[in-house]
Amino acid sequence: MLKYGLSIVALAATSPALAQTGDAAADPRPGDAIIVTASRSGEGVRADQLGASVTAIDSEALEQRQTRIVSDVLRDVPGVAVSRTGGLGGMTDIRIRGSEANHVLVLVDGIEVADPYQGQFDFGGLLADPAARIEVLRGQQSSLYGSDAIGGVIHYITLSGREAPGLSARIEGGSFGTVAGSARAAGASDSFDYAITGTYYGANGYPTARGGVRDVGMQTVGASAKLGWTPSDAFRLNAVLRYGFSDADNNDSEYDTTSPRFGYIVDSPGVHVETESFHALLAAELTALDGRWVTSLSGQLSDTARHGRSPFGLDYGSKGQRYKGSLTSSIRFGTDAIAHRLTGAVDVEREAFRTLTPGAFQGKRHTDNLGLVAQYELTAGALSLGASLRHDDNNRFDDATTWRVQGSYRLPTGTRIRGAYGTGVKNPGYFELFGYIDGRYIGNPDLKPEKSEGWEAGIEQSFGADDWATIGATWFDSTLKDEIFTNYPAPDFTATPANRATTSKQHGIEAFASARPLPQLRFDLAYSWIKARENGAPEVRRPKHIASFNATVSSSDQRFAGTLTLRYNGRTTDLAYINPSYVPVVVAMKDYVLVNLGADYRVTDAISVFGRVENLLGVDYEEIFSIATPGRAAYGGVRLRF
Repeated sequence: MLKYGLSIVALAATSPALAQTGDAAADPRPGDAIIVTASRSGEGVRADQLGASVTAIDSEALEQRQTRIVSDVLRDVPGVAVSRTGGLGGMTDIRIRGSEANHVLVLVDGIEVADPYQGQFDFGGLLADPAARIEVLRGQQSSLYGSDAIGGVIHYITLSGREAPGLSARIEGGSFGTVAGSARAAGASDSFDYAITGTYYGANGYPTARGGVRDVGMQTVGASAKLGWTPSDAFRLNAVLRYGFSDADNNDSEYDTTSPRFGYIVDSPGVHVETESFHALLAAELTALDGRWVTSLSGQLSDTARHGRSPFGLDYGSKGQRYKGSLTSSIRFGTDAIAHRLTGAVDVEREAFRTLTPGAFQGKRHTDNLGLVAQYELTAGALSLGASLRHDDNNRFDDATTWRVQGSYRLPTGTRIRGAYGTGVKNPGYFELFGYIDGRYIGNPDLKPEKSEGWEAGIEQSFGADDWATIGATWFDSTLKDEIFTNYPAPDFTATPANRATTSKQHGIEAFASARPLPQLRFDLAYSWIKARENGAPEVRRPKHIASFNATVSSSDQRFAGTLTLRYNGRTTDLAYINPSYVPVVVAMKDYVLVNLGADYRVTDAISVFGRVENLLGVDYEEIFSIATPGRAAYGGVRLRF
């Protein structure tokens, strides 16, 4: 285990350097950001040519915000709600625009990383690499990616050795017995580039029970390698390898039905969870017709294993694998004034699982899916249009056809109007189909996929030749059919999932303002109003109001930077299992404001010192019913770069 190396309690640099459309703007121009997630062509789309709302968080923002766990930086993205179960490293859900956490497709360097058994990706153990960027594409995207992409797509992308060469290392320490560090080696030659990264985050933790004293800690390790070989202008070979391991403690709920704290989180050894994951991708790309025709063939593997040990001596576990092969071909044609791009893709995928939980289905099951994708993109000066269509042939669920259209137009006044309409689908996860918890939960193998359709319309206004300020707003509206919910049928009232016969609706507004009147001064403001209803009742863990404000000041020589960050999470509801029947009741959760303050100082070109204070005012708040969150915390350290 790593030991404390150096602990400097200072202030943290948390720069709001976001490249966005439909949200806050980037430094210096948000529209210049290339969003690779928005197209299956592999070449991406300029942010200011998208009809969809997208947020791109660059590597500078991740570094200046001192992001250690990726989910933390997603809290500033409009339309995104974050909730973590337990302490650091606990199960972390990301919800976009009022959708469920398993309605968000998560990619890491192009690899689908959701655990097939859980049916979603756990952000709790995803550590931020020293050089990376994040794209958050909102709205139904199943026409490009198939199942899961109802609320949107989150794509975490590490930078290649050609994009960010050099050696770097970081070590820090601080509150809750935290030690964290990273190291990166990257470089490039004429035909070869590489980036190898290792990260570590460990903490003794803090009490997660109301009034508790037992610290709940975690350790997480990550390692990745990104390799590229380009022997000629016409051919490139890419490889990605990623490994992650997390070891997290938990408190459990009070099981004594005679206790007034029945159902509340209490100081007690809960299920100790170890999660190990391995992801790999190998892709070959062939270019022809002076770069206008690009064809790629890729194969990827995702393997996630979870093992839990309960204080009662029972072991729980599951293993989920995904094998996927894709063939994509894209051709560009037309003129400089009017450009067209046609893309076709074939995805062949197998998801498999095995559970080790006592009493549950002990065998292996798998699902095969064939996806066929067609996409068209048009750029004609200030006008951009796009359409995509996908058909999925599935051996377990009904076949699905999804589609999407979008458009964007920029007026000479700097005003941009845009809109999109699309459909989505989400297949049930294996836990929903076959999961089992003795006396409390049993899966339903007869579940149907969930289906969604929705639209959005947005307007943006930029000021100045260099877009020094931008304001904008987006309205979105979605409808979900056959929603999977938890039912409690009599006489045993054992929880089991089922499909709703009624529809669920989500709509809201995402607004932003961003300005950089001086190179040393920047302001960013984001606000979301979201109304999500399930069968007419408010959806839990989805605040109606979410807002963030960032103000960053830098010195003229760029050696010092300081940032004030305010994050508001509005009132919301949650489910509390405080009845002996285990049928939940709805409880209200209060709103809160978190204040972070940070600074970074570059001592030399190779050495920087940094620090941050989180929850500066020591606000007492909860994201999930009866689970306590950390109070005021301070961290500091040293970063080396060569």
